[in-house]
Amino acid sequence: MKFTLSWLKEHLDTTASVDEITYALTDLGLEVEGVEDRGAKLADFTIGYVKSAEKHPDADRLRVCQVETDDGLTQIICGAPNAREGITVVVAKPGVYVPGIDTTIGVGKIRGIESHGMMASEREMELSDEHDGIIELPSGEVGQRFVDWLAENDPAKVDPVIEIAITPNRPDALGVRGIARDLAARGLGKLKPRDVDAVEGKFACPISVSIDDDTRDQCPVFYGRVIRGVSNGPSPAWLQDRLRAIGLRPISFLVDVTNFFTFDRNRPLHVFDADKIAGGALRIHRAKGGETLMALDDREYTFSEGMTLISDAEGVESIAGVMGGERTGCTEETVNVFVEAAYFDPVRTAYTGRALKINSDARYRFERGIDPAWTPFGIEHATRMILDHAGGEASEVVVAGKIPDTSRAYRLDAARVQSLVGMTIPESDQRQTLTSLGFRLEGNMAHVPSWRPDVQGEADLVEEVARVASLTKLEGRPLPRLTAGVPRPVLSPMQRRIGAARRATAALGYNECVTYSFIDRASAALFGGGTEETRLENPISSDMSHMRPALLPGLLQAAARNQARGQPDMALFEVGPAFHGGEPGDQTEIISGLLIGRTGPKDVHGASRPVDVHDVKADAEAVLAAMNAPARAQIMRGGPDWWHPGRHGIICLGPKKVLGIFGELHPRVLSAMDVKGPAMAFTLWPGEIPLPRNAGATRAALQISDLQAVERDFAFVVDAEVEALTLVNAALGADKALIDDVRVFDEFIGGALGEGKKSLAITVRMQPSTQTLKDADIEAVGAKVIDKVTKATGGVLRG
Repeated sequence: MKFTLSWLKEHLDTTASVDEITYALTDLGLEVEGVEDRGAKLADFTIGYVKSAEKHPDADRLRVCQVETDDGLTQIICGAPNAREGITVVVAKPGVYVPGIDTTIGVGKIRGIESHGMMASEREMELSDEHDGIIELPSGEVGQRFVDWLAENDPAKVDPVIEIAITPNRPDALGVRGIARDLAARGLGKLKPRDVDAVEGKFACPISVSIDDDTRDQCPVFYGRVIRGVSNGPSPAWLQDRLRAIGLRPISFLVDVTNFFTFDRNRPLHVFDADKIAGGALRIHRAKGGETLMALDDREYTFSEGMTLISDAEGVESIAGVMGGERTGCTEETVNVFVEAAYFDPVRTAYTGRALKINSDARYRFERGIDPAWTPFGIEHATRMILDHAGGEASEVVVAGKIPDTSRAYRLDAARVQSLVGMTIPESDQRQTLTSLGFRLEGNMAHVPSWRPDVQGEADLVEEVARVASLTKLEGRPLPRLTAGVPRPVLSPMQRRIGAARRATAALGYNECVTYSFIDRASAALFGGGTEETRLENPISSDMSHMRPALLPGLLQAAARNQARGQPDMALFEVGPAFHGGEPGDQTEIISGLLIGRTGPKDVHGASRPVDVHDVKADAEAVLAAMNAPARAQIMRGGPDWWHPGRHGIICLGPKKVLGIFGELHPRVLSAMDVKGPAMAFTLWPGEIPLPRNAGATRAALQISDLQAVERDFAFVVDAEVEALTLVNAALGADKALIDDVRVFDEFIGGALGEGKKSLAITVRMQPSTQTLKDADIEAVGAKVIDKVTKATGGVLRG
């Protein structure tokens, strides 16, 4: 948002300097992004007086002028039609940079005669588009800086331009009036009254307006009137100066009026050429889809169903709240104008502008929220300005719909400023602040003004009071200790568990990634997602259309990018949510790791090898151990189809209690993700790990036996389809009190075993706790193991 100092002073009676104003604006939350000193580029131009002007001997249109300057009499050749003796001019001496022509003046010869400088026009100094002749000043002292003369005689042309950043919750500050109101509340001046009397209509408006019933939520109210007999031409100099100062190009008076009130009062308006409105009626309606319009930016737009449009008998004439149409736009030939002031729904305006890729000042303001209650006053202010400068006669105002009710009030509790912000502000000052900002106070109830859609509760009243009082006055004070002793832990058990998993995974050599929660539909479908429930309504790009069902798609995409850049070996992991639905609770915090390539660089000892399932299994178990998962977990098959069917395992505490899954990813998935495999991965669910029964901070006593453990080996011949896990679980169940561990140490297939048979060898570790084991005890346990394994697998002890 840009404005000039003189424009601000049209609304604010103040003697504050630019530095004081800019400091106050930033302190009020309207951060100043820059101040442009427009006089700086004119600092080297001086005033001169033309003593004589004679025709150039070799050019009819050139004059050889003798110009009196602060350096004495200087010869300057000029081709301007008004170059003549006896006028006061603006001189650019050699070495002066002229911004309008992007040139530094030097001494040169024109048709054989030397010229020592230039007499400047307004366009050459970027003061206006006027370039029919050089500047003629009504007064001025020779040698005086031109910028000083402007500061005394035409300060608007060298006014500093202030640019502030507007946060989305402060649409009122998109008008100079709103900025002045904040500064007045701070105490930097007094807000000037700027109201105008309503213009009495001289005749019935010849153009009717209607809003379709199904469109009243998109356009609650529409005001309009015809002004006939206007003289549309260039705007007054003061209006052109203000628009140019903020970067707008003056077009014609009627159009410039709408631009002026857009920035002056945050009140976008639109003007139609009334003679071009077919059928004498305008209708505000929803688009059916497929309608087109050639807009004022000389581009044709096609509309989707539901967009808000303004049409006459011949079709669409304006995109409501966004941009007008070319056919009914005002030109210098316009004599009768229809002025529109309406209120359009912010959300619908934003959707329309975004879909059509139109960025306009009107859209920028409507989608943030303008003051609906000022709609009738806006059309009166615009009417008065048009009548004062372009003449004409105004009709009665036609109205469709009604102004939406934005009234609301909240209780003002003076003590909450202290409790919420920590500032001590007297109640009288608080009430004065809110009154200055436009709030209406009745008892302890503060009624919110219609131009402040951001105030939605009692805490917002406190914020207004605090920011006007200045948060720089907030003093840090130590709080008294509320509790004695050691405070309770801040982190939840799950947060501590996640932190431990992060540290453990990083210690294993993995690099942590943070990928987007959004992925493309094809990648999501590979991992069981890509459904309508997880599709984004408004994705930021086509390859981020769905919420991720797992972390592995993002890790694989990162791996593909690394491989494309010559990095074949990598270990990546991520901790974050995966989404299995569209509701707020349909997400699960998980940990995933990815191993690709080799275990290390080549060396003379041959230690480098491709990573395999056992590597990722060991890493998954290490991370689970760091999260205090139970040590005795089962490894089962039957994982989702993005895992290799024969090279993965599910880590579980039972058929329904899954802690994680590890293994090799399916080649089909790797091909679709453009990853050169094989790739090993794991996914863990921290939330499935049981919490310890004892919630205390102390550890349980270490249970250890000083008696010697005994190990015995057994080999069983079983069917080839029998899983080793079945055999191990059977052996563990033979004597749960005595058997401490069972491990498979050998597998043999073929030889004398026969077709469809294999031999599995296990080591059974027996750990006594009360007395040393005797041979009879060991033999008894061995018999139990053989019996259990035989019943569970149908195998026999190998001879």
